[in-house]
Amino acid sequence: MINMMNITIKTLEEIEKMRIAGKLAAEVLEMIESFVRENITTDELNTICHDYIVNVQKATPAPLNYNGFPKSICTSVNHQVCHGIPGPRKLKAGDIVNIDITVLKDGYHGDTSKMFVIGKPSILADRLIKITQECLYLGIEQVKPGGHFGDIGEAIQKHAEKNHFSVVREYCGHGIGSIFHEPPNVLHYGVKGTGEKLLPGMTFTIEPMINAGKRHVKLLPDKWTVVTKDHSLSAQWEHTLLVTETGVEVLTKRKEERFE
Repeated sequence: MINMMNITIKTLEEIEKMRIAGKLAAEVLEMIESFVRENITTDELNTICHDYIVNVQKATPAPLNYNGFPKSICTSVNHQVCHGIPGPRKLKAGDIVNIDITVLKDGYHGDTSKMFVIGKPSILADRLIKITQECLYLGIEQVKPGGHFGDIGEAIQKHAEKNHFSVVREYCGHGIGSIFHEPPNVLHYGVKGTGEKLLPGMTFTIEPMINAGKRHVKLLPDKWTVVTKDHSLSAQWEHTLLVTETGVEVLTKRKEERFE
């Protein structure tokens, strides 16, 4: 591991461990899909994911007890932006939910999230989810050696705002490796050509949080769950990425996804 301005450059051995952790995180999202339906509680989803990570993958759910977080996954429903704590709430028709998974395996982390819909979403919810995923993919397209972190933020911000949505600014992507959250902060807004340079061997997440209303958010008294101030819907998608010699590798790619 080489340290560049506090941003670590991973060794080949570390990258291989990141690939494994990333694949496991993606597999949890694929596994849980069939369980995300009406009347299931977010706590039941948490239990299913926890048991799968621990018993099947022989790995560790990184969120559990992380800075006191009480559960193994994050579930953020409707106007919850991120870090929703699974609980007794039953999912109902029309709900949208982000499930955020981080798997720790052999000392390295894979971090990814996906939006799920219960039944038929509203036209607005459907559009928000689609545009947010496009924001993630446009951000990923900017990842290549010699680019800048600002390129990622600008691509995401432009696409969100062009579609009359807003970008949450208080929370961002992050470096990741043997440490869950390490430098740099990966902003989802910004100016092309600014920020640190992208170098081969960097690993980090891009995880845009996009709101249907205004960008402003607040933290609930549980000290974890973030919600939109105006109660508008929010969506998020996340991948863990590796800067390669020629471009980008999506370490948490699911089977349903294709990247050039």
